[in-house]
Amino acid sequence: MNTYRKRLITAGAVLAAMMALQTMVQSPAMADPGDSSDVEVTVDIEEIRQPGVLAMSIADGSVALSEDGSTLEIRQFTGTLPTVTVTDTRTAEEVPAGAAWAVLGSATDFAGNTGQAPISAGHLGWKPHLIDGGDTGLIAEGEEVVTVLDEPTQPGNNVGLVDQELLVSTFDSGSVAEGAFSVNADLFLRTPADVAAGSYTSTLTLSLFE
Repeated sequence: MNTYRKRLITAGAVLAAMMALQTMVQSPAMADPGDSSDVEVTVDIEEIRQPGVLAMSIADGSVALSEDGSTLEIRQFTGTLPTVTVTDTRTAEEVPAGAAWAVLGSATDFAGNTGQAPISAGHLGWKPHLIDGGDTGLIAEGEEVVTVLDEPTQPGNNVGLVDQELLVSTFDSGSVAEGAFSVNADLFLRTPADVAAGSYTSTLTLSLFE
């Protein structure tokens, strides 16, 4: 083979190699058909936090008084207020600074079912009893309220449940947050001995304030 032919062959081989290399560099990598890759997707979802609430519940919506302890001058009818529970699901941080809560009660006059004269709410009294006040010592039941037919057992407390009277309270809502507390009360209706016979109904309204 002469020198000129060898040069042509060598130049052709070099050119072919350069073209092949250029093609390899410029062409994108291709996955084989059927290949797959995974992408992990993550998310952090925080728990929805509802603000706590201060609420009151009553175990029953009615109570019937029955005669017990009557004398020749005064007839007495007694019963027990259904258990009242105050529940506070708030955290201490959710309670306004300096807040305090209380449950107050007042009654309407006892209306007769056959037109007999009503018995005023001043004849209905109560004596609260704390059932569960928690461990803080900051929950207290209200004082006894006696009737208009009684001598006062505390200064000026012989008024009956005419106005809002204290059933249970705390002076520091923040310190008792996230707790539940229960109370009831002895109820007593005292009337003159000559009260008209018949059925009577009163509404005792309990209200939670803060």
